[in-house]
Amino acid sequence: MSAAVSSTTPHLEEELKNKVTDNNNVGGEPDQEQVPYSDGANSDVAEETEPEEDDESKLESDRELDLGPQVTLKEQLEKDKDDESLRKWKEQLLGKVDMSVVGLGESKDPEVKILSLTITSPDRPDLILPIPFTNDPKKSLFILKEGSKCRTKFTFTVSSNIVSGLKYTNLVWKTGVRVGSRKKMFGTFSPQQAPYTYELEEETIPCGMFARGTYAARTKFVDDDRKCYLDVNYYFEIQKNWATPQ
Repeated sequence: MSAAVSSTTPHLEEELKNKVTDNNNVGGEPDQEQVPYSDGANSDVAEETEPEEDDESKLESDRELDLGPQVTLKEQLEKDKDDESLRKWKEQLLGKVDMSVVGLGESKDPEVKILSLTITSPDRPDLILPIPFTNDPKKSLFILKEGSKCRTKFTFTVSSNIVSGLKYTNLVWKTGVRVGSRKKMFGTFSPQQAPYTYELEEETIPCGMFARGTYAARTKFVDDDRKCYLDVNYYFEIQKNWATPQ
């Protein structure tokens, strides 16, 4: 969704039409659009997503940053505690941190747990998908109605230390061809007991025969230290109608 919704570009339908047209012009090959995934193509999503690592490496090499030595949250709070201006600035940044809730601030590494992915649409009740996903990995995780307006929302917790530069990356493929990508900087979050919720921009699901079908997606969450908190592969579908509730 965002894997589906936020990852698909506004021109996805036009891109898909062009790709199908190109395929039909190569060696007289028959159109494979009606069979999105054969047994071979459906064997492993990870095989289709290998190019992402190269993209990530290029992005990181373009902006190498020296973030300095990591310190625990407890050390952050106690450092310069006699400086009134710094103390107020830290309180503004971190809020009132309950050290008993966030692991006493003894760890230098933040802990981020992605709890759920929620797909919202005016056309239907919210679809809440707990993470990790429990469905059959070779079956579609959810179905989107073509032409509908949707938003993707993630719920997550942060503990132990501040997480800096939490970034969401989502890539989407159809019949083995990358048709969408999305990168979103969520930001920096301090530890707290209550979960955070981050909602992405509203997207319109593509429609038409070229847009309908099965898609493979890969969603990742990493921070500025390149620590990965979630890396998940799944399938979803775009159909004429929403799935019938079971």
